[in-house]
Amino acid sequence: MAKTPPPHENPLDPKPYRRPGWLSGLRSSFFTGLVVVGPVAVTIWLIWTVVGWVDGVVMPFVPGAYHPETLVNRFFNCDGCEPIRVNIRGIGVVVFLLFTVLVGWMAKGFLGRSFLRWAESLVDRMPVVRSIYNGLKQIAETVFAQTETNFDKACLVQYPREGIWAIAFISTKAKGEIAAKSPVEDEMVSVFLPTTPNPTSGFLLFVPRADVIVLDMTVEDAAKLVISAGLVYPSDKIPAAMPGAARKVQEREKEKGAA
Repeated sequence: MAKTPPPHENPLDPKPYRRPGWLSGLRSSFFTGLVVVGPVAVTIWLIWTVVGWVDGVVMPFVPGAYHPETLVNRFFNCDGCEPIRVNIRGIGVVVFLLFTVLVGWMAKGFLGRSFLRWAESLVDRMPVVRSIYNGLKQIAETVFAQTETNFDKACLVQYPREGIWAIAFISTKAKGEIAAKSPVEDEMVSVFLPTTPNPTSGFLLFVPRADVIVLDMTVEDAAKLVISAGLVYPSDKIPAAMPGAARKVQEREKEKGAA
């Protein structure tokens, strides 16, 4: 009578079954913990570093009588004792926020607007400073302005050639000389095509609106997809959007071919 092999062994497989050892379990637990701890640690480190950098830039402009160490020693009346050392991070950030709010409030008034126009007219007379200031001002107005100029939709465009699709962000429709001198009869839209894994750099493209496929996913989901190089995939949105978009593209291709 033939001997029946154990249930965990395959008679056709020459390699016997081996249970994972303690080292394998330790390695698996380490990588699991790294996935949990890594993002938290990096986020805390970034916040701590940025706050320290802002403190280092702002605090030298604050009078010494109002520094935390001076106030604490004055409160405890440490004239004859050893000074108390205090290192409170975030004071510079608070001062910067209060100063920015104060400047914004003053700029809304008549005197603030008059002073701002006078300062900008003075800057316009300086060749190099004028270019730097105007560029930074346009970037700040685009990023921080609470208007429709912000990126509000993600899309698919064919880049760098037909048949290859890339994720981009719709900014606004083409205006001025770009719209007037464009050889395309269809309306042109300006899109920003980010690079991976750094989405702050990329390419500005002017694409006909008919060649732009608007996605259902949010801008945040599209940014995650770009940063992760396709690993973080919003699967609850893409499958529902892609078939219809693909059909639209095929219909447009057929119409172009027939024309």
